[in-house]
Amino acid sequence: MVGVHVSSRLFFARLTALFCTSKISFSMRLQTISEARWIIAILACVAIASWFVSAWLALLFVALIVGTILFFRDPDRHVPADPNAIVAAADGTVTEISEIEESPFLKTKTRRIGIFLSIFDVHTNRAPIDGRVIYRQHREGLCLDARRFDCSEAWAEVGDDLKKGDRFGMIRFGSRTEVYLPLTATVLVKVGDHVSAGSTIIARWPDV
Repeated sequence: MVGVHVSSRLFFARLTALFCTSKISFSMRLQTISEARWIIAILACVAIASWFVSAWLALLFVALIVGTILFFRDPDRHVPADPNAIVAAADGTVTEISEIEESPFLKTKTRRIGIFLSIFDVHTNRAPIDGRVIYRQHREGLCLDARRFDCSEAWAEVGDDLKKGDRFGMIRFGSRTEVYLPLTATVLVKVGDHVSAGSTIIARWPDV
């Protein structure tokens, strides 16, 4: 009887966790779509207005709407089950692998992997590991070329628990995402590699 009771509790705990995870995932998916709502709405209004001027001009704006929808696409990804695997936080091309002093929060030397996102890449960011958000900062600054090393708003809030591969934010249009790793991690990518957020393994924790 006790075994059945424990099993039932475990089943409902797993069911609740599954429901919560699905709910968070669905919420993040809606957030991705909502990021494009004003752009699509404005383009739609202009397309309708331009129809009375020129059908070709209207088709141009329809094409821009289709391009915007493709830009804000958010496909599901297969997340590696390996607990030691660290996955890419963004789609794009690896443009930097360097050792750098991370002073704002970690205050120690780290290995930074910079990923440049072109306008053709999926721009949803995903958690590279399981963890909890304990620090978040938005800094106003210049709009620099995202491919520059000195160019560094997320949906996840401080205190949120994220599983590896979970969506946590989105960067709109050409941009750069950086992952800071301890020097003990083994990097498995090189500059020039194209990676996919949540699925490409970019590094591994040391075996313990």
